[in-house]
Formats: sequence, C-alpha cells, structure tokens
Amino acid sequence: MGAGFSLCFRPSNTISNLNDSSELDDGGNATYTLPEFSLRQLKAATEGFLSENIVSDNGEKAPKNVVYRGKLEDGRWVAVKRFDYSAWPDSRQFLEEARAVGRLSNKRLANLIGCCCEGNERLLVAEFMPNQTLSNHLFHRESHPMNGAMRLRVALHLAQALEYCSSKGRPLYHGLNASRVLFDQNGNPRLSCFGLMKNSKDGKSYSSNLAYPPEYTRTGRVMPESLIYSFGTILLDLLSGRHTPPSHAVDLIRDKNFLMLMESCLEGHFSNDDGTELLRLASECLQYEPCKRPNPMSLVNALVPLQKETEVPSYVLMDILPGNVPPKQLSPLGEACSRLDLTAIHEILEMAGYKADVEKEPSFDLWTEPMREALNYRKQGDAAFRAKDFQKATSSYTQFIDSGSFESRTMFVRRCLCYLMTDRAKEALKDSMNALKLHPVWPTAFYLQAAALKILGMDNDSQEMLKEGAVLEAIQNNRAESV
Repeated sequence: MGAGFSLCFRPSNTISNLNDSSELDDGGNATYTLPEFSLRQLKAATEGFLSENIVSDNGEKAPKNVVYRGKLEDGRWVAVKRFDYSAWPDSRQFLEEARAVGRLSNKRLANLIGCCCEGNERLLVAEFMPNQTLSNHLFHRESHPMNGAMRLRVALHLAQALEYCSSKGRPLYHGLNASRVLFDQNGNPRLSCFGLMKNSKDGKSYSSNLAYPPEYTRTGRVMPESLIYSFGTILLDLLSGRHTPPSHAVDLIRDKNFLMLMESCLEGHFSNDDGTELLRLASECLQYEPCKRPNPMSLVNALVPLQKETEVPSYVLMDILPGNVPPKQLSPLGEACSRLDLTAIHEILEMAGYKADVEKEPSFDLWTEPMREALNYRKQGDAAFRAKDFQKATSSYTQFIDSGSFESRTMFVRRCLCYLMTDRAKEALKDSMNALKLHPVWPTAFYLQAAALKILGMDNDSQEMLKEGAVLEAIQNNRAESV
C-alpha cells in the first residue's frame, strides 16, 4: 500500500439532489450477483488485517467483529468487516444475507460491494468512506463544529436512506446511531450497509446493543418502528452536539424547547419555526407506542422544507476539499508538506528523531566492525542534518543505507528531505517509497511523498498522499486515545 502514485478517491462531477433518494446501478435488481473475494485478496488489501488499519469504534473490545480499511489490487479503497465465526456459523445463511444486502445500491448508502466466505472466515466488503463518522464530527471534534445547514442535510440523507431500504424490503437495521453515519469523499453523509445484516440466529430478527427503544427492553427484539426511535435520538444528537443515550432521550426533551437543547455554536443557524419543527419530529420518533411513530417517508417529507443552502456542496459546508484532505485534519508535518515549507519539515523531523524506528540495535558488545562503521556514518549524517549541510548529510546517510547493517525508515525520510533541499525530487520520491516498504502505514512517509510529488508537478497525486497520511494519522490517534 502507498507505493503507487494514483489512488482512487475521486469526487463526483455533480452534487446529489437533496430531494432525490432514487436507487443507483443495480439497486433492487434480483439478478444482481454479489462479487465474492478470496481470503487471500482481503488479507492483502488489509495487510494481513493489520491493527493499524482498524477503523471501527469497537476494535479493542471485539477483535474479530471489526472493520478494516483496505486497498484492493485494482486500487479501490474498501471497508472490510470481519465477523467472528460464531456470528455466522452457517455459510449458506451468511451468503444469502450478504447477497440480499448487496442487491441494494443507493447514493445514500455506503454500499456493499462484495463478501468472502472461506473456511471459518465471514467478511463483508463495502465502499470506503474517507471522512469519518457523524460521531467523530459531533462529539470528538477539536474545532469547526458542523453548521446548522449540514446537520439538517445529515438528517434528510439519513431519512432518505431509511426510506429507500424500507421500500426495498429491508426496514430493519442493527444499532442505528451516529457512528453508523459516514461521510464520503465529497462530504455527503451515507448510512453504513453493515447494519442491514440480519441476526444469524434466526435469520429474521436483529439484535441491538446500541439502541434501546422501549419495546426492545420489553421483548429483546426490534421492529421497523424501533429504527424510527433510534432516528429520533440522532436528531437530538444533531441538535445538541452531544450523544443522546436512547434510554434517556424522552426525559431529555420533556418540557424543553429547542433553544434549551441546542448546542451554543448553532445560535442563529435555526429559525424558531425550524428549530421547533426539528424538536417536534424528534418527539414523534420517540413516542412510547411504536404505532405512533412516523414512517421514513413522512420524515423525508417533513425534513425537505427545512433544508438550507441547498445549492452549496456538502464539502463546502463540511470545510473539506472534494476528494482531497480535510484541512483541519492535517498535522503540523502534513501542513508543512502541503505548502512545501521545507524548513518546517526539517524542524519537525529533527525534533522527532528516531522514535519511528522500533527495531532495537544490538548491544555494544555484539557490534561487528561493519556495524560500528555504519553507525558512525549515521552519526556524521545526523550532525550534518542538524547543521543543514544537506549535501554532506546525503552522502553519510547513503553510506549508512548501502552498508545494509540496519534498516531505518527514519533514515530514508531524512535523506528524502535532503534530496528535496538539493533539488533532487525524483530521488526524494524513491526514498519516501522505500520508507513505506519498511512500514506501509507510516503517515510521515506519505507526507514526504506528497511533498516530492508536488515539486514534480503531480498535484493530484500529491493530494492523494496527503489524504492517505491524514487518514492513517487519524486512525492511529483515535486508537491511542482509546488505550
């Protein structure tokens, strides 16, 4: 992964009509055959199910019921959900269910594009959504809160997704919550297809460990109307900017108006009428009796008139570049590489030192003469690097690398910068790729590769590398915060 220049994030040429939830491609086509991938293909795509490629929220708690980010041989980025065998012991039932979900295809869904059922492995393959989840944008942001127009668009797109699924005979969904709403390369919200898989125990019901409508606590089962209850909690999430525990949703809105619930940053974004209508819809969805809750089509009809700035693309409302890197997500190193600030890159690499090199050097008494000589080259190179004598640093680092005594990805990115500093961008590009060969999911190498590509005039490929680095860095940061 990462060694090629061209990735597959591509913006569409038109912005989806907000009022259109019509099916695309093979949606609803009974003759459609869901592609089946081999386990070998999916292992290669995810680098052997590498932990750094986990993108689902529960990866640590359920190590085999997780979602991985992967890249197929044809260059497509995908989301791969790997089930524990106990979830689907019957391979025939798994394939039937996957094919039923795969027949759905809609611009409001992160669609299923394949599956794998080999031995005890059960995997689903879906379109990859690169711009994180609604949960990330609402609850875990550091800056730039989602504006009111975008929140209303999320509500409408989600209602349209539910209406489409219901119209195609899939009215139930497992654990609808803000983590199931994903954002594609253009910032458009989509509903994950993974929640459409039925419970394997009886092939009819859906278990739910994330949403607790009243009827679920009574019977342990959910129905189409239960999904509407969960949708109501998401409306409250959008209004308040805080996670709404489903069991406390009714108490949260009792005797309150929308101004009391609304996130402070939304002041002035909603008129009194629109805010009141949004809270009314949430209240209807949260009715105790399932039969009193609205259906998906009525939700769509109620949300369409509330839409604001309908001609403005989602990527503008989300403050991201279409198909490119969300500026707010770039680290200082990513920012420096995006603007070709070589001085800043030098300072950051100097400060980082060799922390990325996890391989331990042998103890002093085990050193051979070639090892001592190689480490001396590195010492000379580092001294020249600090002194900004990039010609000398290049020479010393080359002698270290050619010695073959140690493998160092840090050495490659340091020499990469030395090449950039001395107008040798092609050599710099090769070094960034060599660093990725040693560690294919290292954001630093992607960022340096982006800088080299930009100098070579390959701006689109440079942007793709920036996005790659930013996504990897976000995954690693999220995992570090969860430890």
